[in-house]
Amino acid sequence: MGAIEDVYEDVSPDVDFEEFEAAVQEKVEQMGGLADEETAAMLVAHELEDAGGEVSGIADIEPGMDEVKFVAKVVSVGELRTFDRDGEDAEGRVVNVEVADETGRIRAALWDDAAEAAVDELEVGQVLRIAGRPKDGYNGVEVNVDRVEPDDEADVDVQVLDTYRVEDLSLGLSDVNLSGRVLATDSVRTFDRDDGTEGKVANLVLGDPTGRVRVTLWDERAALATEFSEGESVEVVDGYVRERDGDLELHVGNRGSVEPIDEDIDYVPETDPIGALEIGQTVDVAGGVIELDEKRTFDRDDGSQGQVRNVRIKDDTGDIRVALWGDKADVDVDLGQYAVFTDVQVKDGWQDELECSANWRSTVSVLDERPDDAPTHDAATAATTTSGGSESQGSLSSFDSASDSSASSSSSTASASSTADAATAGSADDTTGERDEIEFTGTVVQAGSPVVLDDGTETYSVDTDASLRLGEEVTVRGRVRDGRIDAEDVF
Repeated sequence: MGAIEDVYEDVSPDVDFEEFEAAVQEKVEQMGGLADEETAAMLVAHELEDAGGEVSGIADIEPGMDEVKFVAKVVSVGELRTFDRDGEDAEGRVVNVEVADETGRIRAALWDDAAEAAVDELEVGQVLRIAGRPKDGYNGVEVNVDRVEPDDEADVDVQVLDTYRVEDLSLGLSDVNLSGRVLATDSVRTFDRDDGTEGKVANLVLGDPTGRVRVTLWDERAALATEFSEGESVEVVDGYVRERDGDLELHVGNRGSVEPIDEDIDYVPETDPIGALEIGQTVDVAGGVIELDEKRTFDRDDGSQGQVRNVRIKDDTGDIRVALWGDKADVDVDLGQYAVFTDVQVKDGWQDELECSANWRSTVSVLDERPDDAPTHDAATAATTTSGGSESQGSLSSFDSASDSSASSSSSTASASSTADAATAGSADDTTGERDEIEFTGTVVQAGSPVVLDDGTETYSVDTDASLRLGEEVTVRGRVRDGRIDAEDVF
């Protein structure tokens, strides 16, 4: 038995002997006489052993697998971090390297000497051959790297971008530079961390021609959210992508920033037709503002105070009330303007009427007029009734033609209730909008200003300073003006 057969029998590689022998002869030729058959056979056996555990792509890597081997391209190289090891004087070092192949991307953690070498030697776009142990990480599967080496001959078809658009973002990306238009800003909030320190966080929402994304600013960068206004163009520098409630977010830590740029960036959301909305959807809607309510405050169950404001918008297919909660209630909006509401939830509102709810995840953009490139909706393809169940009257074009006069009309238009109170108030005097004094008993279905009472048949908005609670049954006496009772007595 020759040297090649001896090595083959000892290691029992998972290949046929003929394939093993051919690989040994090729290795002898590659070594140029520097290795005999026995040495070459041992080298081939070692390479075949190393090939064990090789996966076909990053998408196949799962936590709990033994050591895996794969080839991937460097997408980003993180910062070198140091830490104290338990019970040891030596300082630990680690750097996270984002790598990708045609099937996905993954974070690879390099430790100690390998971490320092990665910072000094690795470059974005370089192809690596990696061996390591998969585990569950903060953002999904990660690999603790045991061995890594450059592979100049391998070709990995992954595009590495200098700048990103919203549609290019994917979970785990870091070193992201992205330009966008500010759609919404936020105040800085503080919170207590588990270690007793105070953290800070704030949000921006940015849009570009491919979509929109929430930008979360942490600690020293949180104050940047207060430096920009809606409509400005900015660039996020060195952001990283995380997931929250199923949506991707772009985060900015101390190494990143948000900077103003002199560039016009378009953002026009693909809004949904109002007439086709259904309960339970999360949608984007837009339209002309045809009604406004006063902002109301209320007490939550935990003792804190909240606020809400209702507006009604109209597009080509119908109209709907939008409830603006929290900070959204402070949005500066007026009659005749064009408003865009994104990520709003469609709910069953008051009097079985659909309404949209704009919460902390929603954005509100207000324009003086409808943009030329705003999407239009064909009423024939939407529902034939408005959200309240009544036949839709006219299209947005008719609203546009009347918007100037609506915006300059008396406050009676702005205070018109989204209920049917104006229609049920009786025949008012055409000049004063006023009729004889009435007495009305109903249940409080909306507290605040105005109060809204409903008796199961009629509904009235009531102007009163009285402090009333939801669900309370009261009687009011006063004169009716434009469908609202100016209460003189409440009992």
